[in-house]
Amino acid sequence: MAETPANPFKTALGRGDVTFGLWLALADPSSAELCATSGFDWVLVDGEHGPYDLRTTLAVLQAVAPHPSQAIVRVPSHDPALIKQVLDLGACTLLVPMVENAAQAIDLVRATRYPPEGIRGVGSILARASRWGDWEDYLQVANGRQCLIVQVESMTAVSNAEQIARVEGVDGVFVGPVDLAASMGHLGQPAHPEVVAAIDSAIDAILRAGKAPGIFCPDEAMARRYVDRGVRFVAVGADAILLARAARELASRFRSECDPSSNPPRPG
Repeated sequence: MAETPANPFKTALGRGDVTFGLWLALADPSSAELCATSGFDWVLVDGEHGPYDLRTTLAVLQAVAPHPSQAIVRVPSHDPALIKQVLDLGACTLLVPMVENAAQAIDLVRATRYPPEGIRGVGSILARASRWGDWEDYLQVANGRQCLIVQVESMTAVSNAEQIARVEGVDGVFVGPVDLAASMGHLGQPAHPEVVAAIDSAIDAILRAGKAPGIFCPDEAMARRYVDRGVRFVAVGADAILLARAARELASRFRSECDPSSNPPRPG
């Protein structure tokens, strides 16, 4: 029998470390494993926008587990039943989207905790989360080991960011720039000055509450700016974006270099 290990990502948040991550949208264990060996502190299993189900989530968690990157799972909804299943798969850090107020955050904390602090069903002996009972102290330490990140993605949520962050059991608050931009009438413009100002406001509110702000920002210069503003965990890219960009650049390079029209034959 063994003791349940600590959650390194939660420990890093508590210390105030700055960590960098990569979004996993492809729902493929092999690409996830590759990304987990690339030097990122964490990888995000995107169950909201990626084609994940419970079995693919499990396969990706298994692929990532032996490697240094910590796995975070974004669930697609606030459904307590789904949250319970994902936790039983062995996810110990969750990102939950579209949190608008403190009441929703309180409900999510309860969904991730065993009674009496919460409503999570007790089935750990059957689950990977406890290594099928091999971690003999799992039930006693699981509540404290869970790490809950809630996502603010609208102006309503930003206005409530400090109250959301102050909820006991919320470890960090992640700002969603793209949905926030859409809610402000700037669809597809997360770098719009008004959106950036709203993000800065949310960061300040989260820090006032003593919690860690996070953000997704594939623009390297903006990512560094947000770190300077106080963000503590930053997703700086996504597997799908990296693959698409590299594939397109390679194809374009060879098309331009090998196109006969751009390289007319030399005179004989």
